[in-house]
Amino acid sequence: MRVSDNNAAVSVADAVHASVSYDQLRAFNGALYWLETRPDAGGVATLTRWTGDEGTRDISPEGFDVTNDVHAYGGGSFAVAAGALWCVGTGGLYRSRCHGGELVLVGPMPLGDLTVGDGELLAVRETEHGDELVAVPLTGSPGLRTITSHHAFLSAPRPGPNLLAWSAWSERDMPWDSCELWVASYSSHGHIENPIKVAGGRGESAVEPRWGPDGTLYFVSDRGGWWNLYRWDGRDVEAVAPLPGECAAEPWELGYASYDFLDDGRIVVAVQEGPRHRLVVIDRAGSIRPVDLPYTSIKPYLAALGTTVALIGSSPTAAPQVALVHLADDSPRVEVLAKSEHAELSEASVSTPTELRVQAADGREVLALVYPPTGSAVDWRAPVIIRAHPGPTASSLLRLDWQAQFFTSRGFAVVDVDYLGSTGYGRAFRESLYGRWGLDDVADCTAVAIHLLEAGRAIPGRLFIRGASAGGYTALHAVAKDGPFAAATAVSAIVDPDRWAETVPRFQRAHAQRLRGGAGQVRAAAVRRPVLFIHGTADDVAVVDDVQALADQMTARGAPHQLLLLPDVGHYVATSVEAGTALQAELAHYRAVMAAPATGEGQNVASGN
Repeated sequence: MRVSDNNAAVSVADAVHASVSYDQLRAFNGALYWLETRPDAGGVATLTRWTGDEGTRDISPEGFDVTNDVHAYGGGSFAVAAGALWCVGTGGLYRSRCHGGELVLVGPMPLGDLTVGDGELLAVRETEHGDELVAVPLTGSPGLRTITSHHAFLSAPRPGPNLLAWSAWSERDMPWDSCELWVASYSSHGHIENPIKVAGGRGESAVEPRWGPDGTLYFVSDRGGWWNLYRWDGRDVEAVAPLPGECAAEPWELGYASYDFLDDGRIVVAVQEGPRHRLVVIDRAGSIRPVDLPYTSIKPYLAALGTTVALIGSSPTAAPQVALVHLADDSPRVEVLAKSEHAELSEASVSTPTELRVQAADGREVLALVYPPTGSAVDWRAPVIIRAHPGPTASSLLRLDWQAQFFTSRGFAVVDVDYLGSTGYGRAFRESLYGRWGLDDVADCTAVAIHLLEAGRAIPGRLFIRGASAGGYTALHAVAKDGPFAAATAVSAIVDPDRWAETVPRFQRAHAQRLRGGAGQVRAAAVRRPVLFIHGTADDVAVVDDVQALADQMTARGAPHQLLLLPDVGHYVATSVEAGTALQAELAHYRAVMAAPATGEGQNVASGN
């Protein structure tokens, strides 16, 4: 990807086509597998396989969505064992005897976190009464056996030497608040025995258990304030290599793998520090060596193959791509296996960010990534879109986002804000938004906006805020008071925390409860700027009824707004088949506001193409 003065606008088609999402990267028997969600191909998750001999090819049927909705967000949707592919899709659990062959429905089993055990497939099953760890035999009759159950939540069944490890947490917690790590004796076709708690509990999140090659149990815990790597030898727990960074991602989905084991005894770990990720290698003595990579963002899916590790990485000039990193010597070599940009787009100019640090009202520091208009001079001045990420607990990642480039190539600046509650700054920062939602997040976004105005970067009357999901709630509250924003875009937005706590899937109810107590419901009477609502009718995380009710109330008051309903689209609009429609509507919204009669300085500045 090059950066130049060529300011050709990124088309809607290109922005959507290049917004492929790569997820759930795993290694089985020397081959790599991952899911590709392609917005311009229906938005279904397609299973892709790579081998050194055959290269890359799709192995799930066209149009088949490899996904599950365990804990609402799914994860761990496939596994390969005994020469067969096992995956979850609409209808339940499927099996294929050969890669690329016909998928046969095994049974209507809504499973997630698929893992290969001793002669059986292990998984998490969610029921209305709680979670179960279950097993399905790899051969013979495809019956389902319950290994253990819990009245709340379970995840990460990981078999070791005659042992099984797993994670558990209560209905009062999210797994990043309090999560326990358990171990019990285990053999196939039997139940677990003598379970013991290894780590976790009140005030500690212990996640991502994995058995090392030597039979030692590894896991990630934030008992020291950061998610760091620990190990348990059957008696004691010890830190592997303490460092001030997050060695795990916030566990919204099942099946994360933020670390893995190389054949030579080293451990490879993805570490997040603020908006940046880096890859490190830990040797047997606990020494930490950073790996020089062209990536600044790494998804929590590492898959080791010998002395190489596969990862999903991206940077300010490269959208997420699947790559092999060869680590046999001191000069790592990167081999790209899959990327979304076509040849012409790879030559397109892009806007690269600078880090901006701003003091918020209470003296805390807020970090933002500022993407200037593509090809602009160093003293640029432009319409600005402040983006509140879809947290809390998410973060603004330093990676190429083609949908952001859609706007920067049209003369806008895009600014991503790591507001209070973001991941990448330690446990205390992550928890600080509890009870303050709609207040401190809004204050942080506003502080960044005011700084850009005072610095002469943003143009009064042409400063916008947008957010998706929880970020949509932030955007709505930002225009429900006097402030610098001329308009807002709320995508898949939450509008009433109390109502949301009743309608949100059971996995997220504890999150809704802990966030409540801040700004409360977004009320039509308080909204002071034009709003564009974009919402999928099939959204089961933030139901469309709440947004529809708010829009109706704004209509009754004559408040300026638009409501774009996307039929059959769920919570993730940006990777849906309607992603292009949403982009065009958002652009039109900002242009309409800028075309309105001038109310302040800079209203006559052109917005670009």
